[in-house]
Amino acid sequence: MPNQRIYFDHSSTTNIHPDVLETYIELLKTHYANSESLYDEGSEIARMMEKARASIAGLLGIHNDEVLFTGSSSESNSLAIKGVAFTNLNKKHIITTQVEHSSILNACEQLQRVFGYEITYLPVNQFGVVSLEDLKAALREDTMLVSIMHVNNEVGTVNPIKQIAEYVKTKSHAYFHVDMTQSIGKIPVDLTNIDLASISAHKIEGLKGSAILIKKKHVPMEPLINGGEQEYGLRGGTSNAVVNMVFAKTLRLALENETTHYQYVQSLHDYFMDKLNDIPGIEFNTNEFSIPHIINFSYEPIPSEVMQNALNQRGFLVSARSTCDSKSINPSHVLKAMGFSDKRASSCIRLSISHENTLAEIDAFIDSLKEIIQLYGE
Repeated sequence: MPNQRIYFDHSSTTNIHPDVLETYIELLKTHYANSESLYDEGSEIARMMEKARASIAGLLGIHNDEVLFTGSSSESNSLAIKGVAFTNLNKKHIITTQVEHSSILNACEQLQRVFGYEITYLPVNQFGVVSLEDLKAALREDTMLVSIMHVNNEVGTVNPIKQIAEYVKTKSHAYFHVDMTQSIGKIPVDLTNIDLASISAHKIEGLKGSAILIKKKHVPMEPLINGGEQEYGLRGGTSNAVVNMVFAKTLRLALENETTHYQYVQSLHDYFMDKLNDIPGIEFNTNEFSIPHIINFSYEPIPSEVMQNALNQRGFLVSARSTCDSKSINPSHVLKAMGFSDKRASSCIRLSISHENTLAEIDAFIDSLKEIIQLYGE
């Protein structure tokens, strides 16, 4: 295995920001008491955690009690979907899309299979974008919830969330949930008319096992984890207090650096695309509606798994689809929904870049890719 390992999988997870790591380690040494305890040490930790919650709320322009700490975006997504669905069993229609993360799709499938919900899966166009007109046609009187991701985790396409949120809010009685896992810290987010939103720390140089669900005050919810009164009675269990505290710093740093990092990543993206475009047989699955942080391409003669392994042997860390589905041998459900063939959807590679990458790393990748194509390609 090469000594130099080059990381192009930042949509899967990110390196922890040095300031976040330093704060986390220092807090771990002393702030280990249970935040629910009545003695001074517990009360101090509870106070610090609420200060962090207030800081997060301030950064996002929402109320303190609209921030719920969770363990992952998958948990936040499940809580948003099922927690709201269980509050009114007379309205059993949910709208989502064909290209959502597995945590959304599986939650909806479970509601349909176990509880008899009806799920409408909106299609996407050839660019991977949801149509507002399709949503309008799908909304019904018994629609309880609409859940649409902001940025797709495989091809990076951005959905028209602002327009969708406004329509759902003004023209229906449904609640609107947005998976913002891949957008926060990369592009501006606007929570106006959005009832629920999921955000994960480890996508923005934070800790794994750290996330939030934004739940506006007017949204009813049933807990999925019963226990004590933690998180306003909506998520039982001893609070992971120190992790929750440093989420505030993680989010602040990500938002402060958003514009600068975006501009740098855009320059890397353009350079990467030019280099890839010079290789015969490369087909781009990302497009002008995608954020620059994600480049998804296919080289049909070489299946995704073969290409990933060959790149790994040469020191490059990449994905083919969502890392939560990385063990699957099925074609990408996102690319299939965009109208691509099984072969193209089974030979895709997702490169996700960040401000930590360099032009030299891109050049090294291109050299190795050409070598792999020469060895394994037709």
